[in-house]
Amino acid sequence: MYRRILTITLIITLIFPIYAGEASLSTEKNVVNKKSTNKERSFVAYSEDIYQKINDSDLDFDAFNYALKGYVKLQHTEALKNSKYLTIIDMSASANTERFYIINMETQELEHKSLVAHGQKSGSEFAKQFSNKVNSHQTSLGFYKTAETYTGKHGLSLRLDGLEYSNNKARERAVVIHEADYANPEYIKKNGRLGRSYGCPSLPAKDYATIVGKIKEGSCLFIYYPQEQYLSKSNLADTTLNLVDIQS
Repeated sequence: MYRRILTITLIITLIFPIYAGEASLSTEKNVVNKKSTNKERSFVAYSEDIYQKINDSDLDFDAFNYALKGYVKLQHTEALKNSKYLTIIDMSASANTERFYIINMETQELEHKSLVAHGQKSGSEFAKQFSNKVNSHQTSLGFYKTAETYTGKHGLSLRLDGLEYSNNKARERAVVIHEADYANPEYIKKNGRLGRSYGCPSLPAKDYATIVGKIKEGSCLFIYYPQEQYLSKSNLADTTLNLVDIQS
């Protein structure tokens, strides 16, 4: 009888720590997952608050939310020299609609909204294909940092530096912001759709110089499309942020 009790006691002693360890690991995983979920919820709440202040239903919330994630991360790492402005280009929208947005992050207001062209080989009225290859004549998705201005064949132009695998050949491809006569409402009336570029986000002449003056020299620009391949691989769009990142 004594031996039987001793054997049972030893079995319980040996087995219990195993289950206790598994339970502990399970609890730790749940805590980590809960913290990650809470961070994401906190950021979404922060994002929704600014989105409501912007108050423009044409701006897709997902496009804004992803853009804000990258902007906050870049700002937090002090990568932005000009953090006043966040520019979003929503390539999921029709080229015949205003899909170029400049948001003043200090006042949390929309300061500008206009048409913007996409690459010739990205699509007709709607952009559907994107590339970072030289001579692809397609738009490149992702986060950019605006750089210096120069005067070229399109007049005043703004260079862009691609910050991701999806657009890091922007300089090599000469992807810049420039004014274009095909990027205006009159072109749409004559041709049924906006004109297209070789991959540059070309803008109408109206307020062009003012726009460039605001966003040049180190501001964040994000070209969005709900492409799973890009969104899942991007270290800027696909990131979990907490309130410390937001508030610092």
